[in-house]
Amino acid sequence: MREPDRIIRLKTVLSRTGLSRSTIYRKIAEGTFPRRIKISVHGSGWHESDISRWITNPVSWRPQDEGDKF
Repeated sequence: MREPDRIIRLKTVLSRTGLSRSTIYRKIAEGTFPRRIKISVHGSGWHESDISRWITNPVSWRPQDEGDKF
């Protein structure tokens, strides 16, 4: 059985990637970093699998189809 994909918050993403907050948001706007997902009215996070894929190969990272997530 496959383990569910965790949602990680900005603090964890900053720690795992070594990027600054402004760099992450710039890369999201450029389409070269995974997009955030809304988890509450004032909260958002990232799928851990997306961040892991980006860390593995940041130069050629491209978003997966939304249908591939589940």
